[in-house]
Amino acid sequence: MDISATFSALGQTTRVQLLRALAGTPGMPAGDLRARVDVPASTLSFHLAALEQAGLVRATRRGRHIIYALRGAGLRDVATFVTETCGTGRPERRDDLARLFADHDDAAPAMTPAFNVLFLCTRNSARSIMAEAILERIGKGRFRAYSAGSDPAPEPLPEVIQRLQALGHDVSRLRCKSWHEFAGPNAPRMDFVIALCDTPRGRRCPEFGDTALTGAWPLPDPTKFTGRPVERAVLLNELYGALRRRLEIFCSLPIASLDRLAIKARLDEIGDNTPRSP
Repeated sequence: MDISATFSALGQTTRVQLLRALAGTPGMPAGDLRARVDVPASTLSFHLAALEQAGLVRATRRGRHIIYALRGAGLRDVATFVTETCGTGRPERRDDLARLFADHDDAAPAMTPAFNVLFLCTRNSARSIMAEAILERIGKGRFRAYSAGSDPAPEPLPEVIQRLQALGHDVSRLRCKSWHEFAGPNAPRMDFVIALCDTPRGRRCPEFGDTALTGAWPLPDPTKFTGRPVERAVLLNELYGALRRRLEIFCSLPIASLDRLAIKARLDEIGDNTPRSP
């Protein structure tokens, strides 16, 4: 455990309230937690994901519900660190800590902590498809990538699929779809929604509402690339490189130790460095 990252994750009032609400229980669903701490659903999801990343909370699926519970091992690590640092000189305290922070459900398989990220562009045929494929590869289990559009095309741009295949990406799951698929009650809850539309040139991005942290990374539309095939290929490679650089920065953010405002500011910084269309 990275103890400094864990303490950073604890340096936020709502997260401490969530730990207190879970203390002494075998776990509870998100709806019950929300009633305890009185925060919006999107805020609750964000902080629970941060606590999972810090190793303090675990999520398990029971039927149709996801149950959140304290993770005894993570809490023991924190308490052991504090005990040893304070120099009590009483190693028997470790046994006490083990009993105090025992896991209620060690036998249940833990869900992999991950942030859901939805990429949006109007047709969901190029930029968002490319971003989904890139994040699925470099997210390393910390992120689940999705993409959608307000007016989805019948199929992804063939040039984009060919480029992704050439770079070794799995394209079997990539398809154009409406963003309405992610707005229903049974859809995965998004932690981040990133619009990739080239807004300075008048492209409209769909509104997703106040359900997640949002960012705008306007990028040129490959369907507008002109010139010979070799020239379009160069532009497509540049777009891929720009997206990958920004997603690598995104993946490196210490999300568990930052609050929503700080994360939003970092998203905006990444978008400000995005090149506009030629």
